[in-house]
Amino acid sequence: MTIEELNDILDIDESYRIERTISTGNMDKFQEAICAFANDLPGKRQKGYLLIGVYDDGRISGLKVDDALMKKISGIRSDGNIIPLPVMNTEKIETPEGDVLVVEVTPSLIPPVRYRGRTFIRIGPRRDIATEAEERILFERRASFMATFDAAPCFAAKIEDLDLEVFRNKFLPKAVSQEILESETRPIEEQLAALGMYDLANNCPTFAGIMLFGRNPRRFMPGAYVQYVCFDGTDKTSNVVNEREFSENYCELLPKLESLLEMSVIKQYPVPASMLREDMVKNYPYWAIRELLMNGCMHRDLQSNTPLRFYEFSDHLEITNAGGLYGNARPENFPKINDYRNPIIAGAMKSLGYVNRYNRGIGQVQKELSENGNPKAEFDVNLLTAFAVEVRKCTSQSAKGHQSGTSQTENGYQSGTSQNSSDHRPFGPKVLTLQERILEFCEEPKTLREIADFLGASNKKKVKAKYIDDILGTKIVMTIPDKPNSRLQQYVAVKKGTSRD
Repeated sequence: MTIEELNDILDIDESYRIERTISTGNMDKFQEAICAFANDLPGKRQKGYLLIGVYDDGRISGLKVDDALMKKISGIRSDGNIIPLPVMNTEKIETPEGDVLVVEVTPSLIPPVRYRGRTFIRIGPRRDIATEAEERILFERRASFMATFDAAPCFAAKIEDLDLEVFRNKFLPKAVSQEILESETRPIEEQLAALGMYDLANNCPTFAGIMLFGRNPRRFMPGAYVQYVCFDGTDKTSNVVNEREFSENYCELLPKLESLLEMSVIKQYPVPASMLREDMVKNYPYWAIRELLMNGCMHRDLQSNTPLRFYEFSDHLEITNAGGLYGNARPENFPKINDYRNPIIAGAMKSLGYVNRYNRGIGQVQKELSENGNPKAEFDVNLLTAFAVEVRKCTSQSAKGHQSGTSQTENGYQSGTSQNSSDHRPFGPKVLTLQERILEFCEEPKTLREIADFLGASNKKKVKAKYIDDILGTKIVMTIPDKPNSRLQQYVAVKKGTSRD
């Protein structure tokens, strides 16, 4: 600090950020002042100054600051009386009228700050102890300052570590309306920052930006990958028949996980339904496993070196990710209550169509599993540093039991008969196929995006090609048939008894 800067501070009347004193031995007074400056109750985010060797009217007293006084005042920072430790700097300024010891205090990002258990604040030019209401204000500010890890700046990264083409072409069109994109003139850094992907103050990407668009996320987060292993037996001592690692950014990795499920994990096989008919049964329902995988990607602890593990055994699947239940979610209220360890990533995944953030995913998973003939998924929520889920395979035995009216329990299926003994339906209640679910959903006109969201799918074109095109014109029709590519196009199921040309 120069003498000119000191004079500017001396010209300021004693206020919430300036305190003057000629005392050199009142350590309580000094520490209370430093504590009050650190709490910054007005929230101005301006540094506070304790000026030792200055009268109340701003005149310099003629003090001579020696090394002993400098060490005594500097020791306040780490003597343990002020918690959390304050961010402060001490400096001796020599003037013709005498020395001034300047203690510069930076407002704390994690208030309230306490001196010997008491919270001191500045109220205008005076110092006082905070009331309960004032402490609550500081607590709320602490929560707002403590950003989640995905919002924190990744200091080692630069803008060049982001794949901006992925950001522009894969993310922005889904996250921002076309009208806004067409009028966008801000630099790319400001566009990223507006979505929580870049830290302008430190001129570097956030960890969310690295995870979503980074060229090499594992360079900055060693555990930022998915490990898939397929075993030929029921435990990890079995032989490995397939193994893959997915370490791309989420915009590229999540579609690959979908393809892995469709091409390798989800299989279907025939199950005898009668003497003359076989039904096709899937080992796992696609949307249920997809939901569990996406939840693992969304809620994982990115600070851990442990990857998300997706293990396939001959009789079950296991998904384990680092980080236990977070925030308001606890073992006693799971899955009714959820919270987000990575809210920026969660928002981005919702924009991309991979999650819905309605806190209904686990219920939908259990429903899908039940309808497919699988036992309910079993969650281990008592692990301190991890979260695990196990899904048992739907075998031909369990599928037949499910079709013949078997009652489901928490741990599997038990043999039983229908509650209505006069009900002689041979195969039990009908399980709707995805196309039948679409038709039921489209009793009222729905857009292709709404249908995809209903199924939990991100790619509406894939949904149309796989589930709608082969029933289009017979069981489902377009509301604007002469303009099939209209942005207003909707689909509606043909009502029973109604013929369509």
